[in-house]
Amino acid sequence: MEITEIRIRLRDEEKLKAFASIVFDGCFVVRGLKVINGIRGLFVSMPSRRLPDGSFKDIAHPLNNETRRMIEEKVIGKYQEELASQGAVPEAEVPEEPKVYEETPEVREGVEGITPEEPKKPEEKE
Repeated sequence: MEITEIRIRLRDEEKLKAFASIVFDGCFVVRGLKVINGIRGLFVSMPSRRLPDGSFKDIAHPLNNETRRMIEEKVIGKYQEELASQGAVPEAEVPEEPKVYEETPEVREGVEGITPEEPKKPEEKE
């Protein structure tokens, strides 16, 4: 089974970056895939519908990780091509690691409810 066509419709939202449709073997289409910018980078969300309890259930989805990876790689690749063709800068696939600061009085001062410690005076010799 091969993906023979991918169509991308770009969106300019914080998390939703595009809608996608894919065609398998030139004879079966799946619409409603979404390119999402998540906390670990871009991923493809399968088409889904909202259930009465408010949760979502996939309408169509791959049955194994190999197929999921293949779909995701091709859809994200096409998304980045579409961005490049419009002169836009592609989203990073992996966001920067959060910065970890050493806890110092200056850093602690900015944290609500924590006051910086007074610097300790050197002990006087008698």
